[in-house]
Amino acid sequence: MHTRKIRVLLVDDSVVIRRLVGQMLSGDPALEVVGAASNGKIALAKIPLLKPDIVILDVEMPEMNGLETLAAIRKTDKRLPVIMFSTLTVRGASATLDALTLGATDYVTKPSGAGESSSVAQTHQDLLSKVKIFGGDRAAFAIPTSAAAALPEARPRSAVRCRPAEVIAIGISTGGPNALAELMPYFSADLAVPILIVQHMPPVFTKLLAERLDTKARISIQEARAGVVVKPGTAWLAPGDYHMTVERIGGEVQLRTHQAPRENSCRPSADVLFRSVAAAYGPGSLAAVMTGMGQDGLKGCEEIHSLGGQIVVQDEASSVVWGMPGFVAHAGLADRIVPLADLGPEIMRRVRKHQAPAATPRLQAGQL
Repeated sequence: MHTRKIRVLLVDDSVVIRRLVGQMLSGDPALEVVGAASNGKIALAKIPLLKPDIVILDVEMPEMNGLETLAAIRKTDKRLPVIMFSTLTVRGASATLDALTLGATDYVTKPSGAGESSSVAQTHQDLLSKVKIFGGDRAAFAIPTSAAAALPEARPRSAVRCRPAEVIAIGISTGGPNALAELMPYFSADLAVPILIVQHMPPVFTKLLAERLDTKARISIQEARAGVVVKPGTAWLAPGDYHMTVERIGGEVQLRTHQAPRENSCRPSADVLFRSVAAAYGPGSLAAVMTGMGQDGLKGCEEIHSLGGQIVVQDEASSVVWGMPGFVAHAGLADRIVPLADLGPEIMRRVRKHQAPAATPRLQAGQL
């Protein structure tokens, strides 16, 4: 059966980048580059004529830059997917975070050098997957079709009785910056436990994200540094291109960062963090798995669950992509599935509560 190709409009002032990205996309039979533009003004004129399914939009352009173009697109079309195409620089990262706030669907970083094959290959992979997800059928990329039936019965928990959480470990990816900006203000300055966050982002981006979240939260939010003692009332964000783990040494828990191989094509990886949290905190672990592509966090949640820890996931309706939380839910590992707006209160209830919540026979998305 013939499937219509995904129509892509490419907007970038660099001829070299337009050629490179055009080649990346045109090589896939599911995609069609229907047009290109060298600045936002030209792109806005082409959108109603070409009717693209998705726009790849450069951040920095002359005459009309990416942020101005995005704002103009959102005035007339709230739904057209827009992927920002940014550089791995402080300026590019800052503008990209601004774009996500303004309604950009997602972003991809440009290769650090056109001649660096690993960088080009990573950009190629990221672009193809995100164009297909947001320009086509998102549901096909969230969880396997075979798993898309009703949620299974929750797995039996270990014999360890649930106790108040001693740590909050968060795994998050696509849609994460905006979701974290909504979640973090829920935590009060006297929060009695630490928060550890893996957000799939490259270097530079994670530092800026931590700084931005810190300005809006009542707790301190920092990019993680190796050797720091984990303390209550502080959140640490894994640095881009580094795994973050915790290690219990005597009466202290310390942060570790390292560049071991990627897991689930990710570094940092939620699985890496969750495994270390399970080892350090056991049944005092609380994992929150939020919006994101893929299944990073699933294996780590299995370890947390087996030791009697707690797991909550964001529901499908409020997730940009229900991949990471969806896999955990469909594995029967989630104690609760809640909308983003209810996630903060749900986490705090589990930090304070002194006994396990009443068991429910079957979880439903959005159940409170």
